[in-house]
Amino acid sequence: MKAVLQRVTRARVTVDGEVVGAIDRPGVLALVGATHADGAAEVATIARKIAELRILRDERSVLDAGAPVLVVSQFTLYGDARKGRRPTWNAAAPRPVAEPLVDAVVADLRGRGLEVATGRFGADMAVELVNDGPVTILLEA
Repeated sequence: MKAVLQRVTRARVTVDGEVVGAIDRPGVLALVGATHADGAAEVATIARKIAELRILRDERSVLDAGAPVLVVSQFTLYGDARKGRRPTWNAAAPRPVAEPLVDAVVADLRGRGLEVATGRFGADMAVELVNDGPVTILLEA
């Protein structure tokens, strides 16, 4: 699994003009992608990092601060643009594999007592955010 974490002051996801997920106070936007071989170990690693990385102000984690997380599925994290001008998505897991994995990350975070909002898997989403810092961290499990 891969994730891009962005420290935000607020963020939201809109689908067809409807806000489907939002955080309205400082927290983390987590763009999460899965590949074919991912499983429970990768889910646990990514969720732990999202919860425990000390990337908020005053070197706090979202767990320390009780900060919200907005999780958005992002298959394009597995895009390969090394050749030509058109990326390939072969490394991205198909929906039947990826969706349960992203859902498991969300469940793990909620199981830690965190407030978690989400996008809508597979939808054409508009993601708006105010990056705080800016702070952007790349994770891979």
